[in-house]
Amino acid sequence: MPPVIADPSLLRVLIVLAVTQLIAWGTLSLPAVIGRAMAADLEMDLTAIFASTTVLYMSMGLCSPLLARPFVKQGGRRVMIAGTVLAAPGYALLSTAQGPLTYYAAWLLLGIAGSATLSTASYIVLNEIAGLRARSAIGALMLVTGLSSSIFWPVTSALSAQFGWRSTCLVYAGLLLLVSLPLFVFLLPRRVHDHLPPSSDAAASAPASTPTRSTFYLLVGASGLNAFVAFGMGAVLIELLKAEGLSAAEAVGFGSMLGVIQISARAIDFLGGGRWDGISTAIVAGLALPVAMLLLMLSDGSHAAIGGFILIYGLGSGALAVARATMPLVFYDKAAFAKASAQIGLPLNLLSAVSAPILVELLTRYGSNAPLALSLACSCAAVVILLLLRQRRPMRAAVSS
Repeated sequence: MPPVIADPSLLRVLIVLAVTQLIAWGTLSLPAVIGRAMAADLEMDLTAIFASTTVLYMSMGLCSPLLARPFVKQGGRRVMIAGTVLAAPGYALLSTAQGPLTYYAAWLLLGIAGSATLSTASYIVLNEIAGLRARSAIGALMLVTGLSSSIFWPVTSALSAQFGWRSTCLVYAGLLLLVSLPLFVFLLPRRVHDHLPPSSDAAASAPASTPTRSTFYLLVGASGLNAFVAFGMGAVLIELLKAEGLSAAEAVGFGSMLGVIQISARAIDFLGGGRWDGISTAIVAGLALPVAMLLLMLSDGSHAAIGGFILIYGLGSGALAVARATMPLVFYDKAAFAKASAQIGLPLNLLSAVSAPILVELLTRYGSNAPLALSLACSCAAVVILLLLRQRRPMRAAVSS
């Protein structure tokens, strides 16, 4: 049994973060599933609806560096509680939106809240608690959180069909207040502290020296390009599959398979027991993305080819999600991780912010091959940057991998 699972105190934290991250990410997927219904009701075009992703990630990115100090001084529990309390009114405001102004205001509020509750926040909390075993803890968490789309895309579709998208927003606000908030308040440690002994493998992978600024920029470049593809494709996947000839039900069905496949890739990485660091994982996984894009571009609507795309892209993007979260651990020790993660969060979220509108615009104007071609180019560029980063790994990290 992996040590992070065998430790009861860390397992409790992992369960809390897994449930709350599933809810947090799953509820944010509204436009991906019911974007057309929202567009018709609000009298906005589909590109404008998906621009909510831009507002969300821009506000997350701009707020991320501002939270580095609160995370250190107040602890992860308090920051995540505050973010959850702020997110619920965001969904309430979204449920009452009557046009672009209130629609984007709601997503602005959700983005501010997300900077305190989403992935970066959970990774910082785990790093505070698990220390040098944070990579394994993050991998364990991501085994579950990758299911957010598989769980919430069908749920969102069913709720919206039954009650309308506005009531669905209110249901999600209730989930945050009645499930996520009590979990943070009662089950997360009141103040994270260093009490877990590091494993020998973790100690062997500790960074040997402070990385240069150029290394930081390479981390930003590789993470940002892969995030551009991942978040953009996540937002437009259902519409992309429809453009490939699938019905709405088929597109949701194929799209929902993605989360399960991504989990499989993360499980392989997790069960590897720390044999690979984030850079090695990112290089191998990154090579799968261009193959997947080319396959779908040449699919001509074939269900078998679309299934192959979902499989290859799911495996690659699933492993890359772990790599994006853990690559900074290769270069930064525990004391510097929170600061580095917060700084990376700004460009990472800004690139994620523009991904969905760009890919949607390309999809609606030029067809499915245009967003796929751009994603192919970004994926190839990210692999090149990762190969450069591989040469800069601290000696101990390189040996352990």
